[in-house]
Amino acid sequence: MKVVVFGATGTIGRALLPALASEHEIVAVSRHERPESDDGIVWVRADATDGVSVAAALAGADVVYYLVHSLGSPDFAFRDRLAAETMAREAAAVGLRQIVYLGGLGDDSPDLSAHLRSRIETGIALASGPVPVTTLRAAMVVAADSAAFETILALVDRLPAMICPRWVSTPTQPIAIADVVHYLAAVCGRTECLGESYDVGGPDVMTYREMIERIGRIRGRRPLIVEVPVLTPRLSSYWLHLVTPVGADVARPLIEGLRNPTVVRDGRIREHAPFALTPFEAAVRAALVRAASSGDGDVA
Repeated sequence: MKVVVFGATGTIGRALLPALASEHEIVAVSRHERPESDDGIVWVRADATDGVSVAAALAGADVVYYLVHSLGSPDFAFRDRLAAETMAREAAAVGLRQIVYLGGLGDDSPDLSAHLRSRIETGIALASGPVPVTTLRAAMVVAADSAAFETILALVDRLPAMICPRWVSTPTQPIAIADVVHYLAAVCGRTECLGESYDVGGPDVMTYREMIERIGRIRGRRPLIVEVPVLTPRLSSYWLHLVTPVGADVARPLIEGLRNPTVVRDGRIREHAPFALTPFEAAVRAALVRAASSGDGDVA
């Protein structure tokens, strides 16, 4: 099949390309020009909000992976909704068989953060056309250049003690990037997955406090964590801006989302991809090795 990957230069996209290229003809989409590669992957330039360039990138395709987000922009929710509506329209126009979307875990409660709510709205916009959408919903992806993982890692490395708000007791289910890629590749073109939504997560459910402590043990550190009821997620995001490599415009929506539980409630994806999941500590160690090999001083 011919498969197009929007968001191919992001954390997930870069890891997904080789997994798909072993079985499919791949077109990777970037907003900027990319040099020719010798791995058989064709790179094209397109902006997800521009219908003309989206249509050109989708020409002749069967499946599109939608890994686009605008986190970091002050109007990220509007931009993401616009891009998703454009994708739905152009995918229908060229007769695609499937859209695969990676969204975020989290329920639809009134207290849902702006970031997680935007992820849900993006999925709804993608499904507004006739092309069936396969949605995978994940919590934090453990990867060397994942903004959420870098934030937690920087807290462990740079602060011997930290005053944290109530979100440190929120349960979550992080997942290794290798496992996310495995799940994404497994649903490509599968008729039984069309129009379905799946929760994906690693084998370990923990609080963010436990996550910080487990990463600390791996790093040879034992950070002191003091939980207080008055430090709001918004204030936390500004505080994180001072001690992590992630800017406040990215950290704020991420941290505000930590108040919402992000745990797998539906394990049906295992019927389609019954592989051995990566334990959290193994995922962290793999991310650290990857970061060290890439020379990233913040997470090495």
